[in-house]
Order: sequence, then C-alpha cells, then structure tokens
Amino acid sequence: MVRRPVAWVVAVVLLAEAFGVAALNWFMGVVVDRQDMSLAGLDPHHMSMTAKIGAVVFGLYFALCALVALLVAIRDRAPAGLGRILLISVAVVHGLLGAVAWGLLGWRAFLFMVLVLALVVLLLMTYDRAEGAGAAVDGGAGPGPQDGGTRSEPEPEPGPRKDTPAAGPVTPPAPTTP
Repeated sequence: MVRRPVAWVVAVVLLAEAFGVAALNWFMGVVVDRQDMSLAGLDPHHMSMTAKIGAVVFGLYFALCALVALLVAIRDRAPAGLGRILLISVAVVHGLLGAVAWGLLGWRAFLFMVLVLALVVLLLMTYDRAEGAGAAVDGGAGPGPQDGGTRSEPEPEPGPRKDTPAAGPVTPPAPTTP
C-alpha cells in the first residue's frame, strides 16, 4: 500500500506536462513552417525542424521524469542515483520556467510552474525525511530482512578495554589567558 500519494500526483502532472510541452512545441514548428517567413535571415525550415526536435527532446525529458516519479510511487522508496538527479533537475527547470513565465505569460503560468516545483520538492523531501526517521528508529543497524539483508546486532560503543587497566581521573586542561 502506498503511504504517500504525492508521488502519484507528480507522475501524472509531469506526464501531462510532457504531452503539453511536446504538443505546443510541435504546433509552433508547424506554424513556423507554414508561415514561410524568415526571422533575422534564418531559414524557416531550420527553425521549424529545431522546434519539432525540441518538442521531442523536452517531451521525452518530462516523460522520463514522470517515469521516475511513477517508480517512486510504485516502490514507495526514495529515488536514488540518476532518478534523483532527474527529479532535482526538473525542479530547477520549473523554477527557471516559473521566473520566465512571470514576465512573459503572466501570473497563472507562474503559479502553475511554482505548484509543480513545490510538488517535486515535496516528493524529494518527503522520502528523505522518512528514510532519516527510519534510520534513527532502526539504530543504524543496516538493511533488515525486509530489505533483503540480514539484521546484525549494533556494535558496542567504544570504551576502555577490559584487558587494560583503567586510566586515572581525567583532569581538564588549565585555562589560558590571551
């Protein structure tokens, strides 16, 4: 059973955003191609192709990030390695797009970007906190049987060895004056 539905929400939002960004960029490529106008001497066919390539690249990027969020939701574990890097990078992208959206598109687009940014950060922070709390309760004994490992007894705290005589009382260092 999944304890945190935020991962499911992030996966759905990022997947919808992947399709939206890809469709918008593809549409812009088609519009530029049909206009057959030059911008500062650039070839319209090249501008159209780069917009369509951008549609595919950004659509796949957001879809891959949605896949990572979906795997987090299914496994109910924190992302690790490349998945964590992808989620952090998509949070940074949404922060930058939010800053641009405020000036170019208005406050509604900014609000959407900040909402997605908050969801991704919440996903990352929620699973980090759960692992930290689990490690404190577990005593840092390592992976348990539920993780595929064997539970070992915690190591004893370091102290004086029994085969050596105990040292005398420890005196604090004398105070020094500047």
